Amino acid sequence: MSGATIADYELFAVPPRWLFLRLETSDGLVGWGEPVVEGRARTVRTAVEELLDSYLLGKDPAPIEDHWQAMYRGGFYRGGPVLMSAIAGIDQALWDIKGQRLGCPVYELLGGRARERVRVYSWIGGDEPDAVAEEAARKVEEGFSAVKMNATPMLERVDDPASVAAAADRLAQVREAVGENIDVGVDLHGRATKTMAKRLAVALEPYDPLFIEEPVLPEHNDALPEVARHTSIPIATGERMFSRWDYKSLFEQGIVDIIQPDLSHAGGISEVKKIATMAEAYDVSVAPHCPLGPIALASSLQVDACTPNVLIQEQSLGIHYNQTSDVLDYLADPTIFAYEDGYATIPDDPGLGIEIDEEHVREQVDADVDWHNPIWRHADGSVAEW
Repeated sequence: MSGATIADYELFAVPPRWLFLRLETSDGLVGWGEPVVEGRARTVRTAVEELLDSYLLGKDPAPIEDHWQAMYRGGFYRGGPVLMSAIAGIDQALWDIKGQRLGCPVYELLGGRARERVRVYSWIGGDEPDAVAEEAARKVEEGFSAVKMNATPMLERVDDPASVAAAADRLAQVREAVGENIDVGVDLHGRATKTMAKRLAVALEPYDPLFIEEPVLPEHNDALPEVARHTSIPIATGERMFSRWDYKSLFEQGIVDIIQPDLSHAGGISEVKKIATMAEAYDVSVAPHCPLGPIALASSLQVDACTPNVLIQEQSLGIHYNQTSDVLDYLADPTIFAYEDGYATIPDDPGLGIEIDEEHVREQVDADVDWHNPIWRHADGSVAEW
């Protein structure tokens, strides 16, 4: 025990849609976290302030597990995206501080390396995918061996045959553009009912995608066995699941092939490492969700490094959301996330392994970052899934 305490914190809302936490100890160490729900940054900010002001300030930063338990179990009402994202960002910052104090990367504190590098994929297309074949070819030229795309724009609850054919044609064009040796993940984004998910899975099957992601909304995970009966495509889900308890019934079904916990949503490094270990016991792969910023990515890579059942890592460099700022803009050394041959190196400096460009962060806090996802509506005016 160093005798240091958690002395101060600052929160920075920065473009394009991120929230950064700067946590400082009484002896001057600074840890960074990324506690955010996309589109609910102000709400999560309040939750972070509440947890820090009412519990963590003045405490020893070292007992991370005890702090996690107190933040989660200390409130009668628990779980959900806002609280778990607030806990996640604080947890990341505490691990960053611990690694710096002990002079080693976080993955060394979690058991050490299970791999030397981590395969990554790049997003192609946008929320309403178009011209994805050309973009996929560019990503392959940049060195990526895997890409991910949205399967469809908005879907009706039971859509017409043309929408299914369009999704299949879109994937077929990408497959033709990149060949058989490039992996293509297809995200249904929870836009499909189980009725449409079954039809889409059958239509996409000939083009051998790496996975179909969120074929149904997480509240309908009980429908996954029915979807799985219609396809051999690996099923991925989990970006909107926030704790090991959320995942428990999913594993017990024995249907999901790949889980996608988010290091900024699912309780941080501490919780995602536990979720990944549970997944290993069920022979399930892990592909952490990360359409976010550099702190979330650094946290993901630390867990990837020491987790044997990690398959691939999402990263958001150049994603369609990053119109005004991108991942590398906030790093003192942008080369830390250099990708080579479709892989990312694992930062091995102490803590999360990155240095945030604090001056740039402070310059960006006045920018417009009040991002919210659009509200889509069906032809009859009812609200659709985005």
